Amino acid sequence: MSGELVLGIDIGTYSSKGVLCDASGKVLATRAVEHGLSLPKPGWAEQDGETIWWSDFIKLCRSLPSEAGCSPEEIAAVAVSGLGPDLLPLDEKSRPLRPAILYGIDTRAYNEIEQLNRQFGEQELYELSGMALTSQAIGPKLLWLKNNEPEIYRQTRYITSCSSYLVQRLTGEYVLDYHTASHFNPLFDIRNLKWTDRFAEPIWDVEKLPRLAWATEIGGQVTTQASKETGLKSGTPVTTGTIDAVAEALSVGVVEPGDMMLMYGTTFFFILVAEKPVTDPRMWLTAYANSGNYAVAGGMSTTGALTRWFRDQLAPDLLAAEQKGGAPAYAILSEEAGHVPPGARGLLVLPHFQGERTPIHDPHARGLFAGLTLTHTRTEMYRAVLEATAYGVNQNLQVMQEMGAKPKRLVAVGGGAKSKTWLQIVSDVTGTSQDVPQQIIGASYGDAFLAAYASGLVKDFDTLSKVWVGTPARIEPDAKNHALYNEYYDLFLQMYRQTSEISHRLARLGAQDF
Repeated sequence: MSGELVLGIDIGTYSSKGVLCDASGKVLATRAVEHGLSLPKPGWAEQDGETIWWSDFIKLCRSLPSEAGCSPEEIAAVAVSGLGPDLLPLDEKSRPLRPAILYGIDTRAYNEIEQLNRQFGEQELYELSGMALTSQAIGPKLLWLKNNEPEIYRQTRYITSCSSYLVQRLTGEYVLDYHTASHFNPLFDIRNLKWTDRFAEPIWDVEKLPRLAWATEIGGQVTTQASKETGLKSGTPVTTGTIDAVAEALSVGVVEPGDMMLMYGTTFFFILVAEKPVTDPRMWLTAYANSGNYAVAGGMSTTGALTRWFRDQLAPDLLAAEQKGGAPAYAILSEEAGHVPPGARGLLVLPHFQGERTPIHDPHARGLFAGLTLTHTRTEMYRAVLEATAYGVNQNLQVMQEMGAKPKRLVAVGGGAKSKTWLQIVSDVTGTSQDVPQQIIGASYGDAFLAAYASGLVKDFDTLSKVWVGTPARIEPDAKNHALYNEYYDLFLQMYRQTSEISHRLARLGAQDF
């Protein structure tokens, strides 16, 4: 099997995961490494590129081959993905100048969004990028850096996201995939797939942006220095890299137009494969993994992050028992919530604990529990949290249908997809079936396929669907539950509209304490 193994590594919001496979998709070894997330102020979300991203990558690189009983010489190619889009500025020696400003959960650049909209016009910006400026966009975050940390801005030579930083550390190549570049608006022309200086003057010199390539291409080779740090063989091909959501979608065979991924992760992310650009300011339009395909994308801000908050803050006893060798706390919460009737006995939650991304794009939205009584228990509250995320999913699906981008097939993936309760709630709320692959490893598995494809070990995407992914199971909606959830969903929409002004005032008041 010499030279026929592929290594995929994904850096996530709360953990990094790696997988070592052969060219048929057979998993030889997997491993995960947990890490933290810094939330220094309300609306801020940061992570350190060196001590978290690169450190996790090294740990996984050094452990996976030994766990599989093979040597680095047997690895034909490596692919990386990561949370994003992020803003990690590097100096002229490629050293991080500050912690990375993360993707749409970091909402600090709202003033810069307003500044750019005033200067250039919302419609003009939207027409160029195929999406409105939101907390997901890198352009306003670059402008925030210029306005608030001018010395760091002055020292910045390279602009990277998570995967492009790792590729640069591995290969010395300054390269970015087209999907991630799509989120660098308003510096990217979505229809012509290239950098543009049309609105760049107050933000950044586009000549200093990375070269562009597809996630299906080789971005460079492992350098001698990176070989010493990671244990990988010098000269090993490395793909361009991409955002975790794209790798996650590929990991479950989301490749055909009409296929849509529901990623049950720290945040909910949606990717619908499309043959041509379809736009709506409430959603995002991006390039996909390979030439010729676009993606209608969306993302919620707190889904898995919300269940994690709930576990840590309201179920510390279950977490403590898990750490002593007991059953996983999430599994217990999910199983118990499965015995609570739909609607959680009159509870309704707004899941906007870190603002919200699509489709409302409200960085000042806040979380809310409504309908609580003294008879409600932790279990019912957890059920209501899961239902809240499902209402958000339904809201995004309805917007996609309105814009003429109706999915033909929904495919579930991510750590949350291990919860049958959560899966069933989402199908019941949306009234839509979901395919659930037999093997849900996640983005690192999609990375492994990209490594195999880019290096020539795999010749086409049919191999991904037929061999790597296989035949999925299917979750069907319950018609009776769906009818009940329609009423709760209407209340969900009303509750946001009627409480948003209060939430915005609370967000301003809360920020004063920082």
